[in-house]
Amino acid sequence: MSSYQVPPLARLIEQFERLPGIGRKTAQRLAFFVLDLPPGEAEQFAAAILEARQTIHCCSICQDLTDGDVCAICAASERDRATICVVEDPRDVAAIERTREYNGLYHVLHGVISPMDGVGPDQLRVKELLARLSNEAVEEVIMATNPTVEGEATALYLARLIAPLGVRVTRLAYGIPVGGDLEYADDVTLSRALEGRSELS
Repeated sequence: MSSYQVPPLARLIEQFERLPGIGRKTAQRLAFFVLDLPPGEAEQFAAAILEARQTIHCCSICQDLTDGDVCAICAASERDRATICVVEDPRDVAAIERTREYNGLYHVLHGVISPMDGVGPDQLRVKELLARLSNEAVEEVIMATNPTVEGEATALYLARLIAPLGVRVTRLAYGIPVGGDLEYADDVTLSRALEGRSELS
């Protein structure tokens, strides 16, 4: 019998193959890597997955991932509480935090409006956002959804909901990446770059 036909190994490969961006060959390599781990390390690996799955949930304020009631960003007293950056996914929070340029709070929608996929506003954390805007002294909401059709539609939908609350709504500027060539940029990117232009000092 081939090692690939050993049922526990086949199941392990199948589970790795379900991960985003992991093909059959990479799944096999990962499965064999796990099998080669010393028993203690393999148990730690499995325990880390179970612990993360059991303890991580959404922050009661911003809906980002946390293992407490409130995430570290919402709990930090030095953050600017007058600004909320709205993102699609917890990974977007991590990306913006890496820049060290933003000191406000966040709100994670956990998706975008996508009628083709059966995702409407009720499936997103929109009610929680509106509740925050009604109860907190927020002056600006930054729409940081991705520059896709669904991301744009979600940003516009939220902007219309927020407008009556008297809160300023802005959109991230999208344009030419550093090191990029204009001739290779698509029309939408060029249009965004022109709209988001800033004054040189």
